[in-house]
Amino acid sequence: MFGGVLAAGVALLSLAPWSAPAGHAASSQAAVDSLQIRSWPIQSFRIASGQTRFGPLEFVGGLEMASPNRDFGGLSAFRFLEPGGRFVGVADTGFWFFGRLEHDTDGRPSGIADFTMQQMVDARGRVMGDKGRTDAEGLAVRDGIATVTFERQHRVSEFRLDPSDMKSPIGDIGFVIPARELRNNRGLETIAHAPRGGPLAGARVVVAEKSLDKNGNIFAAIIEGPGKGLFTVVRRGEFDITDGAFLPNGDLLLLERSYAISRGVGMRLRRIPGRDVRKGAVADGEILLEVGMTHQIDNMEALDVWRRADGELMVSLMSDDNHSILQRNLYLEFILHDE
Repeated sequence: MFGGVLAAGVALLSLAPWSAPAGHAASSQAAVDSLQIRSWPIQSFRIASGQTRFGPLEFVGGLEMASPNRDFGGLSAFRFLEPGGRFVGVADTGFWFFGRLEHDTDGRPSGIADFTMQQMVDARGRVMGDKGRTDAEGLAVRDGIATVTFERQHRVSEFRLDPSDMKSPIGDIGFVIPARELRNNRGLETIAHAPRGGPLAGARVVVAEKSLDKNGNIFAAIIEGPGKGLFTVVRRGEFDITDGAFLPNGDLLLLERSYAISRGVGMRLRRIPGRDVRKGAVADGEILLEVGMTHQIDNMEALDVWRRADGELMVSLMSDDNHSILQRNLYLEFILHDE
């Protein structure tokens, strides 16, 4: 979670784990609200430039998003439920959100439709409310189960996916990293499913934002399956990890963010070879993209990877505005070449 602010293109910037009874999820007491989302197209990624290619990434288009509903914002993770269309996400204020991305006839993002939000509820179906319990940061989705990572009160929780009524968690699962090693506001920022056909056999992998070992590397873990165990990711420069997703070949694509008063916010994409996502490894990888305030970015927190109908591999990003009038909610879309 990033607490700074961005103004006019210049950065100014435990409760114990529990499990619900088997097969049971408490009925929700949180309303599902439909929101109107206004959007404005982002046609150039580099400000005042027609450049579209940035190394292996090709900018397709983007949106700046806003809503009159005060709950909209704080978008910290999302996953597509269908390629480039319906999606689900979590906000770090303790909300689920669902919607559908629209594209124009040229294939560029053109709007957000069918957008709803619902507050997260606890084991008894009550709205969680307190920030210490609702700081949702990471999201993975597979086979009708949404897995969410939370900061502050560090945990990984599973939920049955139901856009019409997201009920209580099914329960919490272990995350391998010792809880004492997770920093209060720099905990489990990323969770992603590895490819089923790879060496990790579809296991979920978690990566911290800025919880460091004695060597200054970032804690991460494979939390299930044959490769279960702890590993670390090299921290390069002043960038912190905010999300990640596996590519079809098993490499792990990480979204990273930096902030400094002197240079504002920065964004980076780093590709970790799949062979290095293993117990005991110190993983590092190629930087695919690194940009700052000369580009259309904000507090970039969310990432997903999907395959377009024409076969192109797509990378989509969202930003978290921290509910600040000085920051923006952005959606950005790229083709990843040379996959």
